[in-house]
Amino acid sequence: MRIKRTVIILAACCMMYSCATQTESNPFFTEFQTEYGVPPFDKIKLEHYEPAFLKGIEEENRNIEAIIESTEAPTFENTIVALDNSSPILDRVSAVFFNMADAETTDSLTELSIKLAPVLSEHSDNIVLNQELFKRINAVYQQKDDLNLTREQQRLLEKVYKDFVRAGANLPADKQARLREINKELSTLGITYSNNVLNENNAFQLFVDKEEDLAGLPEWFRQSAAEEAKAAGQEGKWLFTLHSASRLPFLQYSENRPLREKMYKAYINRGNNNDQNDNKKVITQIVALRLEKANLLGFDCYSNFVLDNTMAKNTATVMPFLNNLWSYALPKAKAEAAELQKLMDREGKGEKLAAWDWWYYTDKLRNEKYNLNEEEIKPYFKLENVREGAFAAANKLYGITLTKLQDIPVYHPDVEVFEVKSADGKQLGIFYVDYFPRPGKSGGAWMSNYREQQGDVRPIICNVASFTKPVGDTPSLLTIDEVETLFHEFGHALHGLLTQCVYKSTSGTNVLRDFVELPSQINEHWATEPEVLKMYAKHYQTGEVIPDSLINKILAQKTFNQGFMTTELLAAAILDMNLHNLTEVNNLDVVAYEKEAMNKLGLIPEIAPRYCTTNFTHIIGGYAAGYYGYLWANVLDNDAFEAFKEHGIFDKTTADLFRQNVLEKGDSEDPMVLYKNFRGAEPQLEPLLKNRGMN
Repeated sequence: MRIKRTVIILAACCMMYSCATQTESNPFFTEFQTEYGVPPFDKIKLEHYEPAFLKGIEEENRNIEAIIESTEAPTFENTIVALDNSSPILDRVSAVFFNMADAETTDSLTELSIKLAPVLSEHSDNIVLNQELFKRINAVYQQKDDLNLTREQQRLLEKVYKDFVRAGANLPADKQARLREINKELSTLGITYSNNVLNENNAFQLFVDKEEDLAGLPEWFRQSAAEEAKAAGQEGKWLFTLHSASRLPFLQYSENRPLREKMYKAYINRGNNNDQNDNKKVITQIVALRLEKANLLGFDCYSNFVLDNTMAKNTATVMPFLNNLWSYALPKAKAEAAELQKLMDREGKGEKLAAWDWWYYTDKLRNEKYNLNEEEIKPYFKLENVREGAFAAANKLYGITLTKLQDIPVYHPDVEVFEVKSADGKQLGIFYVDYFPRPGKSGGAWMSNYREQQGDVRPIICNVASFTKPVGDTPSLLTIDEVETLFHEFGHALHGLLTQCVYKSTSGTNVLRDFVELPSQINEHWATEPEVLKMYAKHYQTGEVIPDSLINKILAQKTFNQGFMTTELLAAAILDMNLHNLTEVNNLDVVAYEKEAMNKLGLIPEIAPRYCTTNFTHIIGGYAAGYYGYLWANVLDNDAFEAFKEHGIFDKTTADLFRQNVLEKGDSEDPMVLYKNFRGAEPQLEPLLKNRGMN
């Protein structure tokens, strides 16, 4: 689960495509001539991308030249606002292109991404290292206390100034030249790394040709695997892949232990197979270049460079935070492992719990302790109903409505589009959803923008995920985890849709990295509230509302397996921090380093970090030295939801406070100020520990 931004400076972390041919009617050259201003996916062709990027670069260069050559004294409007509005074409093409590169990529897109990454990196550096432009920005910044700026204007000015300084604007020429080289190298290495992981995901195919090897698998899952095999030209067999909607049910239900092991090891070893998709050398180069970049900019390590622009501020704050949580999570995980081992011992096979057994025996133990089998509740979680439940909860909280639109151009038949309106009928934005896995789609789930909110210009937002697909006559039936993921990503969407800012760069989800997960994670809380479940959880065949007996079982096991969930997440966050806390990278063996780091933590062998060093795409796509942010924001969201529990989960006053102080504000104010304006105090750790069963 992650959030993506269409920011040119980060373009190099994304994948792309195109051919150099320019057409006469490139849809990116002007504002989209469509209803609601949505991207004209029916007219956008592969050959449009590269010319649009190049023309966008030319346009922004002209606009920046106009800022520099202005004979007027530098002001907030003629310098800061003009810069914020300097790239209309690049904004349009990058917004579409970057999401397509992850949601519907092709070999051609990847090829072009590698070609354009250094071009975009150079363009970005040409802006932030432009001394004449920085002189004007600095001139405005030095007057900031005398300009009578609004708080949002102050934030934008501070943000622009700091971005330039952090990009090397104050460095001498020789160091700027080296920084340019580093940025170019990182741009292509990031694409290579992410593409290697995608290739590994798609390359693994577990074909089963004996029905006895399907023991334990539910009928719907067998049917889905049969359809996948048929589509792959292997009719009569069953195909299982590394996509979450296939991998996780297989690990959860399959009685075939050797096949579970094969599936699990293929997943954790992505990028670590000494083949053409190997990422060991790639990530080592990335870590080394990031360290060199941090050193050039005056920081001892890359994590302190990144964290200087977050709520946490530095690694001296983050590491104690993570280690404190670890002291609660690991003992709970060890206790869970012991319980699972006892269950295995009762089977009398003499087997010792291994990592690939965890999901399987956890499911058995859940059934035994709570009489809850996920197959019992999935029929109540039809995808369309869950989505409508998320919409209905938002309606009760914020008065908004989402209405499905027809005849809107989309990039794939799975995509659906909704118009979002406020209680008074005013349009808030357009919302796209794309929920099913396919070979060209990256794993996981995310939110991104096709258009940022800015003044009266309303946003166009999308959610992308890889949920369980429909099978035959059976619709898409979600797991509890998928239900919470849908609510999570819709929480990001609400942050993007409800924003009410003046400037593009301060609107919506353009907030500090360790604050951005608050709106998404708090929205998950409504997913399993009894009142909300009764609004949307209806049996897909009978229409029966989920009974209280099942709701009680769901609630009773909320803290079940949370030791595992927290420990694997923490292990990944600490691994991320360790890699970027390094002050020396000579002869780094990333696999050995990861093993040593996890051993020092005392991580038990039955649990691996949620992501390993060679397949940790989050730390390539914007969460480097930032994966801790999920847990940091988890403190915020659990504390914030206490306010709703105190006054009622749909209490209008509380909802209005959250909307007005968090969802609408973007980055127009310091995030802790915003939080305290909502909650009245700084967040406490206790609600998180309680909700994860670790208090």
